[in-house]
Amino acid sequence: MSLIIRVIVNALALWAAVFLIDGIEVATRDTTEQILVYLGVGAIFGLVNAVIKPIVKTVGCLFYVLTLGLIGLVVNALLLLLTNWIAGLFDLPFSIDGFWPAFWGALVISIVSWLASLFLPDGADD
Repeated sequence: MSLIIRVIVNALALWAAVFLIDGIEVATRDTTEQILVYLGVGAIFGLVNAVIKPIVKTVGCLFYVLTLGLIGLVVNALLLLLTNWIAGLFDLPFSIDGFWPAFWGALVISIVSWLASLFLPDGADD
């Protein structure tokens, strides 16, 4: 159940990024298709974060320490660009116009995900 909640939170965070940041788009006309695209990209983004982010953090540990964690913003932007590329492989109409929209989008996604985590159970009570 927590996996489904995480995908929904990612989808909501992606929706916020598309709404707030110029250069990030979901090109659909139908609301149902838009919801499915957000859920699909949210699942891809969650998978990318679950698999690749820990590896990058481990390998780049020194950079995280030297930059006081600010390199994490760049890593998140690059992971969002990777998500964009993978979504393109599945013909999902999701696009990011470059690094800076990805950077600001990753920041919005991080903030929305953090806010959502404040209101959702963490699964420790199971």
